[in-house]
Formats: sequence, C-alpha cells, structure tokens
Amino acid sequence: MHSANLISGRTFRQLTAALVLTGASCLGLSAQAGAQDSTDPIKLTLHDWTGQLITTEIMGEVLKKAGYSVEYVQADYLAQFAGLETGDLHVAMEMWETTGREAMDAATATGKVENFGPTGMKAKEEWWYPSYMAEKCPGLPNWEALKDEACAEAFSTAETAPKGRYLGGPVTWGGFDDERVEALDLPFEVIHAGTDAALFAELESAYQRQAPIMLWIYAPHWAPAKYKGEWVEFPEYSPECYNDPSVGINPDAAYDCGKPFGEIWKVGWAGVKDKWPGAYEAIKAFTIDNDEMGKMITEVDLDGKTVSDVVGEWMTANEDRWSGWIKK
Repeated sequence: MHSANLISGRTFRQLTAALVLTGASCLGLSAQAGAQDSTDPIKLTLHDWTGQLITTEIMGEVLKKAGYSVEYVQADYLAQFAGLETGDLHVAMEMWETTGREAMDAATATGKVENFGPTGMKAKEEWWYPSYMAEKCPGLPNWEALKDEACAEAFSTAETAPKGRYLGGPVTWGGFDDERVEALDLPFEVIHAGTDAALFAELESAYQRQAPIMLWIYAPHWAPAKYKGEWVEFPEYSPECYNDPSVGINPDAAYDCGKPFGEIWKVGWAGVKDKWPGAYEAIKAFTIDNDEMGKMITEVDLDGKTVSDVVGEWMTANEDRWSGWIKK
C-alpha cells in the first residue's frame, strides 16, 4: 500500500508538472511578455479638465485589469514634461495639438519622451462667442471684426471697459492668448479663469442672462453642443507663425495667427516600453472618439456623476474592446 501510494504520488506530481508545462506553452509570448514587466507602479498624470481625468482613469483601470500597479499623480499640463523626461512620471494621456505641440516636440527631441500615438480624439480650441452676440459685432466670425472699438466694447465688462474681455483658460493650459492679443493689436484684455469648472460656470451664467462673453471653448466637450455659438476665425495656424515673427500679419511678433487643430496625443517616458512592455502596447492601442468623450464629460459635468462612476460604466460596456488592448 505504501509503495503503491508512493508511485501514485510521483505519477501525480509528474502529471501536474506536465499540465503546468502545457499551460505555459499555451500562454506563449503573452506569458513571456508579462514576465518582463516591472511590478513598480506606472504613474499616470492628472490635469484639471474633466475629459483628461476620464481618459486617464480609463487607461489606469485597463492597466489594473492587466495586473499592473497604477498611481495617479496631479501634474501641471506643460511642466509635467520635466518629470516625463526623468522617468519620475510615466504617462500623460492627453497632449493637445492645439496647445501642447511645442512642449511635446521639445521633449521628444531629447529622446527621453516618446509620442505613444493619437488618442483618436480631434482637438479644437479657440475663442468662442454665443450666437446672440453676433448682431453686436456684425463682422464675426472673422477676427478682424474684433479690432473695431464698438465690437470690443460690446464684449466689455466693468473691469475691462472700453476694452473687450476675453476669458481664457487657466494659465497652465498655455495657448498664447495674451501674445495673440498683442500681436494682432486687439482692443481686448485677457482674463484667465482659475479652473476649468469656473470657465464653464461663467459661460452658463452669461448665457442665461444673454450677457456679453467671449471665451476659450474646446472640443471634445459638451459646451459646443449645449450652447449655440461660433469660434472666431483667426489667420490660419502655421508652426512658422508661432516661431518666426516675420511670418504672418504682424512682421514684428509671433503668435499672430489662430491655434492649431488636430490630434490629441498620448505621450510618456521613453523608458516605458522597456520597463513595462505589455503596458506600453496597451497604451498605444488605447483609442476613443470625440462623441464618446463628449457624452462622458456631459455625464460628469452636467448630470452629476463621478468620474469613477462614468469610467466604471464605460469599462463594463466596452470589455471586448479594452481587453483587446491588453492582449496585444
């Protein structure tokens, strides 16, 4: 009996080993890739607008599903590149072509930061006004209408009169609006909103009162869908306009053109691909479009849901989709 048990035990162990080897061979390259990834937390940066918080938490939750440790770190939109270059920060899920291209190009030129590809969303952000203001400045949306003193006064407030008031985004967003006003000699004063929430709260208040307002509006966002209005049409953007004063309307100043339109990029520390190769592929695979994002921002900003609740609902509804990102 003891001998038979001993043989059975050995046989059991041999069978178990065979099963383990078979299972490992079935996992194939995925198991090998997983073994290469570090167990250190992947640090994703958080900024100060709802859409970016959503994209970042979606990516973070997907990485958690793949077994990675994730840490969210509050960071300045443009200043974050210092941390991405050193590897103290790892992934930034939204770098907008409209405002961040120069900083992104400077960082990637060092070789320490990598562009992980487009998010799938297309960025637009520019000066915007409600339709009810069009009759008070008939030349709009052409930017040259803003040079008229009567038009500027129509957009003025007690704090800026007789100059028009332009409500810009938080100063950390960049955008060169102060420089644009000076370069195009516009009779406007730039006032920066303290937060994303304050920017749109002021729009809501003005719109309800049919009060004058000119402000920074961006898409993807719920505001262009909820409120009827138009973006100002500035001279077409070119990289040279931003970097060479001799190019554009004013031969003595740069930024005398509009903001660029285009992709919203994913960027990060160049070491991600070696330290977390599986996560690197998942981040590159991430994609979402303007319509999806606009709906989720609406749920948070207008319907009162939390970012985590909206992300959780998206994860449940799109499991087939995001699970493909972590299998690549």
